[in-house]
Amino acid sequence: MSGMRILLLSMPDSFEHTPVLAIRMPNGALASLAGNVDPQHHVAVADLVLAQDSVRQTVERLVRDERPDLVGLSVMTFQRATARRIIALIRSMAPATRVVVGGYDPSLAPDAWTHPAIGVDFIVRGEGDLTFRDLVRALNGEMALSAVSGLWYRAGSTFHCTPPRPVMAIEDGAVRPPNRAARVLSGYTMMGRGVDVVETSRGCTYDCSFCSIIEMRGRNFHRFPIPRVLDDIRDARVRGARAIFFVDDNITIDVPRFEALCRAIVDAGLNDVDYIVQGMTAPIASHGATLAPLMQQAGFRYVFLGIENVLDEDLVFLKARAKNSRHGEGSRKGNATLDAIDVLHRHGMLVVGGLIVGNPDDTREAVAANLSFARAHVDWPYIQHPTPYPGTPMTREFRDRDLIVRRGVDEYDGTTAVTRSAHLDAEEIEFMRWRAERWMKVRHMAAAFRHDPLFVLRNGRRMFAHTFRGSTWRTAAGLESERMAFSRYRAIRHRERDYLDWPDPHPPSSDLDVRDAGGASHLAVLRAG
Repeated sequence: MSGMRILLLSMPDSFEHTPVLAIRMPNGALASLAGNVDPQHHVAVADLVLAQDSVRQTVERLVRDERPDLVGLSVMTFQRATARRIIALIRSMAPATRVVVGGYDPSLAPDAWTHPAIGVDFIVRGEGDLTFRDLVRALNGEMALSAVSGLWYRAGSTFHCTPPRPVMAIEDGAVRPPNRAARVLSGYTMMGRGVDVVETSRGCTYDCSFCSIIEMRGRNFHRFPIPRVLDDIRDARVRGARAIFFVDDNITIDVPRFEALCRAIVDAGLNDVDYIVQGMTAPIASHGATLAPLMQQAGFRYVFLGIENVLDEDLVFLKARAKNSRHGEGSRKGNATLDAIDVLHRHGMLVVGGLIVGNPDDTREAVAANLSFARAHVDWPYIQHPTPYPGTPMTREFRDRDLIVRRGVDEYDGTTAVTRSAHLDAEEIEFMRWRAERWMKVRHMAAAFRHDPLFVLRNGRRMFAHTFRGSTWRTAAGLESERMAFSRYRAIRHRERDYLDWPDPHPPSSDLDVRDAGGASHLAVLRAG
């Protein structure tokens, strides 16, 4: 059977809270796609976050060197404009190359990708491991496109839509391990250490209003077998990883299994790397007495804690109250956040505090209360604003209350306020967050220095400059208002979103309006199968 040449790209656009100076994390989904295509195909994976300063040159080189028959792009909503430009650049060099898009945005807003000017041939919706494998098989003549579940495909001026692919039960080995050898760029680092991502489970059973996961795959939870996870850790470690981020949607849904994984890591001698994980407050608070010591032994360093908000009324809006409430004898009433933070700190772990400020009914006092909590209790702030991603319940409420003030989705990066509350405008909410969290990040420099002193000595000045972008000596001396510095910061962020000098074939003004997400396509869409 003949083989195809495939190039898989992730976008260079990065989040404000994960600056590439300190963190260059790989896209684990692309390595999984590469690991699940049939072996006769040649796959190259390129995470363009490693080439932010040379995106155009890197893409041009990859297209010349790899000569791809098929290019796949993994795209989040705020990365749309960059992805469109990259597709146009590829089309200018290799008009016959087929283009497929997948990830959260194409899955939840496929209509944003059907306009003929964009040049997309295929849209993979939902989990892509097996859908992409079957797409490649279809393009290789082994099956019909109409038989590939979870796919939209172009036929002339029409997109055909096949039935959704059922959520995969990953326990049975149907999803093969990632192929990290397919990566053609290097430089994945966290504070100067090699970093990689490992997936131990998929899915979540909660229904938080801001979350795209349940819109992608419903409310469910599946686990990879622990021996497979250990092999995946070994593979990442052999390739230079000294820090590993478990990218599970919600690993703390099954605490006994998480504890078993920690024991297995220790028993296998794989606790000589730093582990990062994200989890819920309630399970950590409730099971911390047994879970936290095991995490410490296994080598966990950072825990991204989904605090969401410290005010009960906001947790109700976010539909996150259940996962942040601890009940039982001896527990504090209500929000379990303080209990979770306390037990993690007592066992030497650092808390990345995930909070959301600017909810529909937030007052200045409500925003300030969350910022004060973060200042007092978390080690690194990951404070975001409600963002109306396509398909989420949050989007519908903000739309119905006419609280969405920006519809250009290139600003939907979580730290640009694109919605207002009933009491505060978007700019004021963003200013309050920006002003408060800069100093929280500076405070974390001491912990970073103790763990990675050489990296901080070499890069501390650049880290400080990144955190205080927009500020000048005049700001520090009190000769100008912080509002002036904030205005410059926002202008810098706007410029940073422009990653390559290539025309956008379908400019932001024609981006899919969030009101129409999931609505009528630019082209006719027919159901196949």
